[in-house]
Amino acid sequence: MWQDIKNIYHLGIAVLANIFYGFSSQKIKVIGVTGTDGKTTTASLIYHILNTAGFKTSMVTSVGAVISGKKYDVGFHVTTPSSFAIQKFFKKALDTGSKFLVLETTSHALDQFRVFGISYEVGVLTNVTHEHLDYHKTYENYVKTKAKLLEMSKIAIVNRDDSSYKLIFNFKFLISKLVTYGMGKNSNINPKTFPFETSMIGEFNVYNSLAAIAVCMQLGIKNEDIRKGIESFVMPLGREDIIFKKDFTVMIDFAHTPNAFEQILKSIKPEVKGRLIHVFGSAGARDATKRPLMGKMSSKYADIIVLTAEDPRSEKIEKINSEIKSGIPHFAKASWGKQNSVQLVEIPDRKEAIKTAIDMAKKGDFVIITGKSHEKSMNYGHGEVAWDEYKAVKAALELRFKN
Repeated sequence: MWQDIKNIYHLGIAVLANIFYGFSSQKIKVIGVTGTDGKTTTASLIYHILNTAGFKTSMVTSVGAVISGKKYDVGFHVTTPSSFAIQKFFKKALDTGSKFLVLETTSHALDQFRVFGISYEVGVLTNVTHEHLDYHKTYENYVKTKAKLLEMSKIAIVNRDDSSYKLIFNFKFLISKLVTYGMGKNSNINPKTFPFETSMIGEFNVYNSLAAIAVCMQLGIKNEDIRKGIESFVMPLGREDIIFKKDFTVMIDFAHTPNAFEQILKSIKPEVKGRLIHVFGSAGARDATKRPLMGKMSSKYADIIVLTAEDPRSEKIEKINSEIKSGIPHFAKASWGKQNSVQLVEIPDRKEAIKTAIDMAKKGDFVIITGKSHEKSMNYGHGEVAWDEYKAVKAALELRFKN
């Protein structure tokens, strides 16, 4: 009830924003990207392909906005900005000659009418996995909210292999404009119908690439330009970002859902000669039901888990981490030398947790730190405080090799 009232307020703001900026979003070709995981990579890949093909393109994602080549910040913990911020970006893109704008579009933005008035040329749904059920309550509601983007788009592109497809296919009003991608021949775009090469790791990035391919094909981009864009693509900040690789490896990644853990960890595990050390936490005052699943998924691949803070907000870090631990079948506290079982270390201070993980790394080990990546603040329940994951890792490495 209260959320419905707030959404009416957001709708009014969106209407005013559209009027104030002259309905700019309806004068540019907009590509919307939604989904639980892979939004930023897919949006960035589409943007890169369009630029590679010679089209002036703008982009708004959780990492930031790039409007006709100029970078802008979108704020703390923001993926889809407020209506006025979005429409301002559209106006800048239009005034500076962009033909396309790629907009990462969250389920919250769709539900709250923040993207009202935007005329989407193409909408793409990457996947719908376990996340935001504190807000949407059920998986079905979550899918229905994501589907609003497809409804608002002239062309709807969906992942044929994702569990959400069965529900999407039941929305009869979408059938006539559906284009599917996936690994199998039952999808319109797959690795056999469109062969390509990429340096990105993991099957999940094959899916992200297929989504981008499907979008760009619908926009009339030449196949050779699409392939060239995929081959030359560099991952966005904080995605599969290897920042140290000598005796051991350190990677920063934004993974913060059970599915994202599954995808990134299973991709790197076969290449790890030593131990896989995973540093992570879970956001407070957000979907708590995913926490045990995160613990379970990490313990499936990691040899050592270091639990720490990740925007605990008003919740106690110990409570959050206890819920993560409840999903770990077997663990042994701080027994770093022990083999053949998941070893668990709990360090609430994230800077100290990162330092500990790097200090314990031996030759052949792989340290992966997930959940914060590009974000520039941490929330402990008293507002935002400055945080830089990269500086924390750099400081830990300097201390390690100084000593």
